[in-house]
Amino acid sequence: RPPAMLRDEDTEADFQRFLRRVDDVTTLLQGLNSPDSAVKEKAFAEAEKRLREQGAGREEEESRSPVNRTVINTRASVRAFPSETKAGHGSDGLLAFLEKDAKERAQRRKRNEHLADALKEKGNEAFRKGDFALAIQRYSEGLEKLRDKQELIAEMSPAYLKLHEYEKAISDCEWALKCSQKCIKAYFLMGKAHLALRHFSEVRQCYEKMLQIDPQKENLFKDCVNEADSEEKRVKDEERAMREVQSGSAAAVSIKELLQRINSPGQDILYYTGGIRLLAQVVNSCTEQTLFRTNNGFSILRNETVRWAFCAERKSSAEVELCVSLLLLWQAVCAGNEENQRVLLAQADVAAQLPELLSSGLSHIQRETLALISLYSDNEAGRRLLVRQDLSRWLQILMAFVKSTDARADSAMDILSDLIGEERFKTQCRAMFSTGVLPLFTQLLGSSRLVNQAALARAVGAVGSLCADVGLRAQLARSRECWQGCLELLDGCPATGSPGQLQCVFAVLGLMMNVLLESNEIIQHFAVPISGRCLALLSHQDGRIVTRAIGVLSRVLPASPSAVEEVVKGGVVKKMLKFLKAGGQLTATYAIKTLSICTKSSRQAQEDLVKWDKRFHVLLKLLESGNELIVGNAAFCLSQCLLLPGAATSLLDSNVVLLLLSQAGGDAQRPSVQQNSAIALGRLCVAEPRHISQLRKLNGLAILNSSMKYVHSS
Repeated sequence: RPPAMLRDEDTEADFQRFLRRVDDVTTLLQGLNSPDSAVKEKAFAEAEKRLREQGAGREEEESRSPVNRTVINTRASVRAFPSETKAGHGSDGLLAFLEKDAKERAQRRKRNEHLADALKEKGNEAFRKGDFALAIQRYSEGLEKLRDKQELIAEMSPAYLKLHEYEKAISDCEWALKCSQKCIKAYFLMGKAHLALRHFSEVRQCYEKMLQIDPQKENLFKDCVNEADSEEKRVKDEERAMREVQSGSAAAVSIKELLQRINSPGQDILYYTGGIRLLAQVVNSCTEQTLFRTNNGFSILRNETVRWAFCAERKSSAEVELCVSLLLLWQAVCAGNEENQRVLLAQADVAAQLPELLSSGLSHIQRETLALISLYSDNEAGRRLLVRQDLSRWLQILMAFVKSTDARADSAMDILSDLIGEERFKTQCRAMFSTGVLPLFTQLLGSSRLVNQAALARAVGAVGSLCADVGLRAQLARSRECWQGCLELLDGCPATGSPGQLQCVFAVLGLMMNVLLESNEIIQHFAVPISGRCLALLSHQDGRIVTRAIGVLSRVLPASPSAVEEVVKGGVVKKMLKFLKAGGQLTATYAIKTLSICTKSSRQAQEDLVKWDKRFHVLLKLLESGNELIVGNAAFCLSQCLLLPGAATSLLDSNVVLLLLSQAGGDAQRPSVQQNSAIALGRLCVAEPRHISQLRKLNGLAILNSSMKYVHSS
């Protein structure tokens, strides 16, 4: 095949000469176009000299190698001087010649670029088919057409990596960086090549350069550096293990002998179980874990008896014991050892059997399987390994452990809590959410008194986290069974319940708040019973539950005028005012939002607010809040109440004009807050003109005039 890009010292020198020539030509053209006649004359003389030298050297140039490495376009023709230039017609003729030559060169470059692109596509096709040698050949042919085509140079490096020709990959990356110093792909691939050669300091330098060019690549940078750290640790561990072997260490000898015995065929199942148990007891350190790996310990499933016991759907008691022994062994060899964790999950039988073991119904196997998986889920590197597997069934399988009354429920929820933050896990949850997860989840909600309530609360919290996914949230919002299950759980909440019960109620209210970000006819149907349950919870002793109940009210009431009517009858206005006087900022945010919804559509709510908030002391205090959500809703409530006779008059001796004027005049950043304040200010002055004198003192008439358009539109 044609040779790949030349990589000797001459190539480097040629490349540098080429760059100098580009600089010289640029300077020459600038001189020819200079307004300074002396500079222009000097540039003209230099151009004439260069063209003579170029014409005189044509024969020598054509006798060189067919692949000229010193210029971009190797087929550029060299012409003699045009007659008008020779005749001394000055710089205009020379410029015309140079422009014509540049145009022809550009046309040839365009043709060559098309050819290079076609060869690049052929190279890519060969790469996709796994013919990496042919891919390199096609890329090389493309480079003969266009030597500075960075994409072709960069494409060759992955092919060399696949062929384990790491030095050539590095050389190509270096050449690509000469064409473009900010080629992230070149630094990335060069880092991979150095990693394969165990040049760890060079690896980190490449990845740091990548991050310097684009700080947005921080996640990729972290992944790459973590990979390099893991590989360096693996190499050092194996070197240490080799020294143990050479020194005749007892542990090294024991591990090797035990593995040889376990791998011997034709023995009784109890023989293998005993050997595996002994081996698990021997592995107590990182060096012993490495010795297990370097002695092919993970090939243990090649033993047919061991593999059969591990993979059997229905296991005898002896097979259960062997399976448990295997799980204990893998816990010993994988604890804190990322490389061993990676190798174990690379075993196809192990990855396929983990979900089967979790759902086997055999408590001993389930317990040890959960313990093994926990070694992965409790750290970032292990989670990265886990989410590369097919976890589409895991949410359903782990959630089923809520029915367990022992430590398995907590272990399963620990794993679920670890995984729920991983985007790839969330993506995989979509596959079986409606058919597997949702039916089980609603069943658990409806039988909350019969399951592990602390575990159920954590499961509900995990599902609540999934609501960040719009598709999953919409499925929950459309599920009548889910809403019914939530209501049944809230029904069973006593004023003072067990810690597990309170955790469940708190978690379900949080889930409802997340799901109520959606809006549909199912939510409208359940709005009245949901708001009724929340109203009942406002007298609960747990302040966290009260805050979330108010939050649910603030989100469910807009769905149903009937729900608003019911809660107003139930005294919601008085209750909200109570929380606004004594609650924290989060409670206040939800409470004032609830009041704004009620006063918007209910005259009774407006009258209740005027009745229970004498002279609007609570609302005026809220108008001074630093939280614009609170200020905006307080202004809205006030504007609704000002529609009632006498409400504006009760504010004559207050600072309401100053407060509303400051918000309407621009102190508020949110346009909606400015608008609500302007509407309230306008209604205040329309209902009670005596407020206008205060407005004049504050030079606020212009703001009032501009606010009147909001009053009329509202």
